[in-house]
Amino acid sequence: MTVTVRPATDADWPAIWAIVEPVVRAGEAYTVDPGMGEAEAKDFWCGPPSTHVTVAEVDGRVLGTAHMGPNRAGPGAHIANASYMVAADAQGRGVGRALVVDSLERLAADGFAGLQFNAVAESNRGALKLYADLGFDIVGTIPGGFDHPREGRVGLHILYRPLP
Repeated sequence: MTVTVRPATDADWPAIWAIVEPVVRAGEAYTVDPGMGEAEAKDFWCGPPSTHVTVAEVDGRVLGTAHMGPNRAGPGAHIANASYMVAADAQGRGVGRALVVDSLERLAADGFAGLQFNAVAESNRGALKLYADLGFDIVGTIPGGFDHPREGRVGLHILYRPLP
């Protein structure tokens, strides 16, 4: 399976929404309102401060998406932030890895010094394994910082990786 990552276009939004909606509704991975509507989700995913929104395709089907940009403004703007979502039927097939690797390359090319993830639930084991494999370190944890719908309150990790 060959995964291709490319910049998203406006025409990709329906496919992106088909990935974003079930992830948001599940309430298992993101610190956003599970009841957010499509317009709010589009603004969250595609609006500022995102400098890049990408999609991962296999055989022309969008199976994942990423958004990235500065983590903070001003003196913190040299550190990036990124988020990823993968369609449920594509998880564990290299789509997430392709999105993360692509974002590392894009953000390094943009001159960012590092990539920080502000909120990764400790229950998101697949993502944490992937991030560790790609050189991210857990630099802090908020105990009970994420209220998982099935596992209850779990730690919320902050991860970081320098960029070349």
